[in-house]
Amino acid sequence: MSEDIRRLALQCRDAAQAVAALPTAAKDAMLHAMADALLADAGAILAANAADLEAARGKGVSSAMLDRLRLDESRLQGIASALRDVAALPDPVGQVTRRDTRPNGIEVERVRIPLGVVAMIYEARPNVTADAAALCLKAGNGVILRGGSEAIRSNTAIAASLQRALEAAGVPAAALTLVQDLRRETMLSLLQLTDIVDLAIPRGGEGLIRFVAEHARVPVIKHYKGVCHLYVDAGADLDLALRLLVDGKVSRPSACNALETLLVHAGEAQAFLPHAAEALRAHGVELRGDERARSIVPDLSPATDEDYDAEYLDLVIAVRVLDSLDEAIAHIRRHGSDHTEVISTRDPAHAARFVQALRSAVVMVNASSRFSDGGELGLGAEIGISTTRLHAYGPMGLEALTVERFVVRGDGQARHPAPDPAARAPAASA
Repeated sequence: MSEDIRRLALQCRDAAQAVAALPTAAKDAMLHAMADALLADAGAILAANAADLEAARGKGVSSAMLDRLRLDESRLQGIASALRDVAALPDPVGQVTRRDTRPNGIEVERVRIPLGVVAMIYEARPNVTADAAALCLKAGNGVILRGGSEAIRSNTAIAASLQRALEAAGVPAAALTLVQDLRRETMLSLLQLTDIVDLAIPRGGEGLIRFVAEHARVPVIKHYKGVCHLYVDAGADLDLALRLLVDGKVSRPSACNALETLLVHAGEAQAFLPHAAEALRAHGVELRGDERARSIVPDLSPATDEDYDAEYLDLVIAVRVLDSLDEAIAHIRRHGSDHTEVISTRDPAHAARFVQALRSAVVMVNASSRFSDGGELGLGAEIGISTTRLHAYGPMGLEALTVERFVVRGDGQARHPAPDPAARAPAASA
């Protein structure tokens, strides 16, 4: 088994070299062909997805998981559009990010190059199969995709469609390798291939990410859970805050950038919380509050520390009333996951303090948490949201799938020139 995954990884590495050599125009044409192939194969892809959904319902998976798994014509169109969006983005490969001439005359450049081979390990999100392929290939990499069992039919159909487009463009299909053997032992073997795999990116539940981080010998960028907060500051525009709350919680509760906790300054709680509860309940949201919140909205369910640590990914939100901005910051530092935080405020100094005090990957001022997304932030389709402070932090797009190397040009400079032989000649005897 380990030999099989090693063989697949070696084939991907060889194919990645062919991708790295492609000019930008060829990569962009290939991505457009991949988008066309997805739409041409829509019937087969949606039929495979329907079979995945039926099997998942039979296993009793959660509504949040079903939502992540589900494809329809609109979502498939969105996946194809994301491929075209990536094609339209500037190519980072070969980009010179710094140029300097040293006192000795050598010219020093920092230049972006592909990472090499990226292993993408994810759960029930079939769109990741296409998104990850597009981003990795545009950045000149090969990609090994290891999806979850719940989406295996969908992933297989999508990957087959994309691979046909690669081959038609003269690119080896192995540049996009889908792992069909979903046994844990195979994933463990993949994560040990330090001589082949340059980066692993797990994307899914906290359990999957912790497993990959604990067992990998290759570098890992983690995408831990999104415990995202909205803090309604003293003197905030309450209508604006309500829009941020409803959009952040309701528009897609299964997304990692959905709000999970509402923090409200005590000075605004009496006016804000009843309207907030009414608006959220109109969308079927369950609210769980602390004692101060329940004194204002008595029929809230009691909240525990576990609620404030929770990534619900569902129509549930925890609520807490606080006396100051600093208390809100302390709460987020204790319970947050370094994903996305939002402040609703009219006070520029409070906004600056909130941004400075929190180290989360994305911090929003008077904007919905749902904008914490690669596409919304101008990156095109994202491969994930890094909560690991490495070369990439926050939504990861094309640049995060490259690294910078030094290119040095000179005209014969040596750091320690050889001594002049004449200077070492013995002195003439007297």
